[in-house]
Amino acid sequence: MVVRRRFRAFLIPLALYVVAGAAVGYFVHSAQVGNRGLLAKRALKTQVFALREELAQVQAEHADWNRRLALLRADQVDRDLLDERARIVLGRVHKNDLVIVQPFAGEP
Repeated sequence: MVVRRRFRAFLIPLALYVVAGAAVGYFVHSAQVGNRGLLAKRALKTQVFALREELAQVQAEHADWNRRLALLRADQVDRDLLDERARIVLGRVHKNDLVIVQPFAGEP
């Protein structure tokens, strides 16, 4: 009888420690690897960083396009500059323009 009491006195606390350790292990594992764990948090931070960089690029592009559109508004466009730029791009000359032909800079 005495042997069983000593065995129970040793076995019951051991079983409780094992169960408590298993529970703690489960929660630590879930905190590390689970859907809301540390690894998931790190992946989300990486994704947020990439998306913020993409947002900054898109905002810069949007600002560039807004600046270009502002230049095309009728109240801000200088007609002479627009006409000059169109002639340069199209390679056209007005009949009243004076054209001075210069040698190419690369030729002697």
